[in-house]
Amino acid sequence: MNKPPADRSTAVRWRLALGRHAETNLGGAGLSAGDQQLDQAMEALYGRAHGERGYRNRGGSLDLSQIVLPRWLDTLKELFPKSVFETIQSHAIDRFDLGEMLSNPGALKKLEPNLNLLKVLLSFRGRADPSVAGPIREVVKQIVEELRRRLESQIIRALSGSRNRFARSQQKRMANFDIRATVRANLKNYQPDRRAIIAEQLRFTARQRRQMPWTVVLCVDQSGSMLSSLIHAVVTASILASLPAVKVKVVVFDTAVVDVSDRIEDPVDLLLSVQLGGGTNIGQAITYCEGLITQPSRTVFALISDFEEGASPAVMIQAVRRLAEARVTLIGLAALGDDGEPVYDRAMAARLAGAGMEIAALTPDRFAEWLGGVIG
Repeated sequence: MNKPPADRSTAVRWRLALGRHAETNLGGAGLSAGDQQLDQAMEALYGRAHGERGYRNRGGSLDLSQIVLPRWLDTLKELFPKSVFETIQSHAIDRFDLGEMLSNPGALKKLEPNLNLLKVLLSFRGRADPSVAGPIREVVKQIVEELRRRLESQIIRALSGSRNRFARSQQKRMANFDIRATVRANLKNYQPDRRAIIAEQLRFTARQRRQMPWTVVLCVDQSGSMLSSLIHAVVTASILASLPAVKVKVVVFDTAVVDVSDRIEDPVDLLLSVQLGGGTNIGQAITYCEGLITQPSRTVFALISDFEEGASPAVMIQAVRRLAEARVTLIGLAALGDDGEPVYDRAMAARLAGAGMEIAALTPDRFAEWLGGVIG
């Protein structure tokens, strides 16, 4: 039997390189929690090679029928530098038959359209054969339209249904009380002995209908780990843009900032055009969005991010303070993982909250309920 390396760090490196089947010969290198996370991520890909040699693979499955690649890719992006990640991604295309899916329209048709498939197609579309660009777009369109149908009724109900329920009480606000019309309508109820008019009928104006529309600015992190949140934000924006009295602006960013407000009516085209990056400059994006705001008190600014700022946090915090002082309604929507749990930098979120931004982890329908309460 081979002797294990004397140096533990060397043993750990060999153990991670050779996989779990080398653990016995290495004398139990003793992986830390971080090492174990690396090991599991690599086992999901390279463990298959051991299976082909007769070993039983107990690693996680990345079969296309399950499409759990996006979550796995997010983990790899966190664990490895960009150059290593790109190498692993290329291996994944070769080893998991993604090459066929990205070059064969027939293979695409065999897959069940769902959100996870959408994330895979968006993650790997740059590696697709040009001949399947059309079929990929059709699959993306089918998934986006289904997601829109599911969200649209919830969002419209949150933004308009609740207002309809209270329409009468909203109209009868003291700010809209019409004293002259009320006096005219109740002159017949004048009581000389009391020198008073009994107001049985109150009259109100409809001035609230002449109020300026609300503007909703969605500032969306498009770094690789934010793909799920980006998809929902784009679909939500397309729904909001179809509503009256709501103007929508959408800005996506990583280390660059791109204003896509003129393209939100076609969420499919928008999703297929975004470039998923790895870096993040939140302060730069918020500063850009400041220039889009013309009526601060009638504007909702929503930052959709994991709040992991790659640039100077001071720029981001100062920009949020300026917006808060201008009376812009601010909300920071934390990224949600595939399991629905919030995934974000809590320390940075606390600093944003201290600068005047409300922080929440909301699904799209709950965000619509929150938005309805603000602009209702």
